[in-house]
Amino acid sequence: MKLSELKNNLASMSAVNFIQSDGTGVPKHFHITEAGLSTKHFIDCGGTIRTEKAITFQVLVAKDVEHRLEPKKLLSIISKSEKLFDSEDLEIEVEYQAETIGKYGLDIKDGNFLLTIKNTNCLAQDHCGIPKEKEKLSTLATQNVRCTPGGGCC
Repeated sequence: MKLSELKNNLASMSAVNFIQSDGTGVPKHFHITEAGLSTKHFIDCGGTIRTEKAITFQVLVAKDVEHRLEPKKLLSIISKSEKLFDSEDLEIEVEYQAETIGKYGLDIKDGNFLLTIKNTNCLAQDHCGIPKEKEKLSTLATQNVRCTPGGGCC
């Protein structure tokens, strides 16, 4: 989810709720303790220099169980932090404490924000020898593809 989508959704919400990727709700007394711009400047294993940017929100569950972050207050936090983002409409990453700090993407479903799983990936698979996964035979069968000796599909 991009920043503009987050703001548009917040404008029509009566409550801010986060759901973890396993379906468990983040306790309703969470805080947003940081809003920032994360920039990752790196070189991939193929030698390409890359830069990735994301807007990050840190979600912390404290002991003040009566606390509730209202949509209007979150919009105010975003407004104060937008100068950091240089008016860029970037993807949102949410940092949330599990066994260690986890980074999640953000989506929305049924009026709740979903913390979506992020995965690592090799950006230069053609350079570093990671073999491409072959399609499963069942997938090929549903596509009406015929395997022939030496055809490379099985």
